[in-house]
Amino acid sequence: MEQWDQEYIDLVEPGYIELSKNNQGEFVFGTVKGFIDFRVKKVHGKEKAEFSWEGTSEYDPISGRGWFELSDKGSIEGMLFIHNGDESWIKAIKN
Repeated sequence: MEQWDQEYIDLVEPGYIELSKNNQGEFVFGTVKGFIDFRVKKVHGKEKAEFSWEGTSEYDPISGRGWFELSDKGSIEGMLFIHNGDESWIKAIKN
């Protein structure tokens, strides 16, 4: 993530994003835990997912939106937006 360093991303537990086939997922970074609702579509021959999310940050409700592109190597790159807050470029590599 461009907005937060690795130390913050792994503050509570190792940061991750997990997506399932039922268009649901979750992520954790720092004190933020979010639950994702996403949809995938093809844009210019690439798979792109747009999502909304809600969760908590230090026990306070938080929500946002975002998008990411799926690569054929299993990685994702995109943007995460916090409603009325920060935004960050994200990249995740499949383990």
